[in-house]
Amino acid sequence: MKKIIKPILIYSLMIVLLTGCGKSEDKTEVSTEATELSETTEVATSSDMVASADEMASPTDVLDDNLTPVYADELKDGEYDIDVLSSSSMFNIVSCRLTVENGEMSAVMTMGGTGYLYVYMGTGEEAVAASDSDYIPYVENDNGEHTFTVPVEALDKSISCAAFSKKKEKWYDRQLVFSTDKLPEDAFLEARYKTVNDLGLNDGTYTVSVTLDGGSGRASIESPASIVVADGCAVATIVWSSSNYDYMMVDGEKYLPLDGEETSTFEIPVTGFDYKMPVSADTTAMSTPYEIEYTLYFDSATIEEYAE
Repeated sequence: MKKIIKPILIYSLMIVLLTGCGKSEDKTEVSTEATELSETTEVATSSDMVASADEMASPTDVLDDNLTPVYADELKDGEYDIDVLSSSSMFNIVSCRLTVENGEMSAVMTMGGTGYLYVYMGTGEEAVAASDSDYIPYVENDNGEHTFTVPVEALDKSISCAAFSKKKEKWYDRQLVFSTDKLPEDAFLEARYKTVNDLGLNDGTYTVSVTLDGGSGRASIESPASIVVADGCAVATIVWSSSNYDYMMVDGEKYLPLDGEETSTFEIPVTGFDYKMPVSADTTAMSTPYEIEYTLYFDSATIEEYAE
């Protein structure tokens, strides 16, 4: 990639020409002015290496306010397939393999294109000021895809990442969130959610606010939802905005819709409160049935006894 070259040689020549017949005190003044001009020019050149907001597509907010950062010391050592959310559709990560080892995390991101030569875990301005040795170059895998192996500070946290465009020869600022949504529960050293017992819920019927994430964003569910607690377990009634869902999957188990409902209505177990519980639902609205991944967030602070 191109390097930023300081124009010291040019300004040194100017100093010689301007001060050849002058007095010694004039040389100091001209030299100072030339140095200041050189520094100003270098800053301007550095700024040109970072894409402006006008040169980038409008960013997407990738951080959910409900999320709490997860660090390496909260996870068991191992390798896990995870999702990475990107603030830019132009920086598309199609798959990611997370490695947790000895209290540190790294990830191999497989890109959906080949337009970037380097990434830097920081902002574009920081990348320009950094050493070339701090840049992370792409590695081509067996399928011809570009991959970047990057350190991961935390999961479920917005992290700055600058990507150097091969075509534009500029750094583009991105925000990434390495998501815990796909992590299996046994990857965590301690449970990351609250249970019926944690909340001290007695057997009975309650309502609770529930948030749906995932899919195209067109589907929705009724909130608050009804939950029935019995023998330390909670079962929620999920009512979809569409009648086209023919089953749901929760923790590897299939659940069919209730009979006689105009919309797709399911009774599913609540595996935990106050975390994004992974589920999937199969829709028949397309030309062929398609299983879509979602998460449900049951907010324990909103639980109320059901009043008829």
